[in-house]
Amino acid sequence: MPVPDAPVTGAPSPASPPPAPGPSRPSRLDPAVAARLRRTADGLVAAVVREQESGEVLMVAWMDDEALHRTLTTGRATYWSRSRQEYWVKGATSGHHQYVRSVALDCDGDALLVTVEQVGAACHTGHRTCFFDELPVTGADAP
Repeated sequence: MPVPDAPVTGAPSPASPPPAPGPSRPSRLDPAVAARLRRTADGLVAAVVREQESGEVLMVAWMDDEALHRTLTTGRATYWSRSRQEYWVKGATSGHHQYVRSVALDCDGDALLVTVEQVGAACHTGHRTCFFDELPVTGADAP
């Protein structure tokens, strides 16, 4: 859920934003890993998912601390569904599984790169990737 812009008050903004709050759901994630995460206001971190062999970006989903713990300890991609407010293991109902090969945390701690072996389509629409609808770029200068 997007956070609306703060009202303009004329006061200078702080030098660095305060850290996002911890998870609102209990978790067994290693505290050392949890301490490195910068979460959204609702306790989530973006997970960019790519295919191991091709490097193709397949989808973006959300993880809280427990979803990350489950992903790291089971090798099965587990996410937090913002719409259903529950955990889901990719492929549990569709049969389109994601077998996790690696997970990397970005330099700011606010995004994960999950590298998977994808079996079947990654997108709920049945497409191999969720990024199949290209938009025209008209203002880019080519080198």
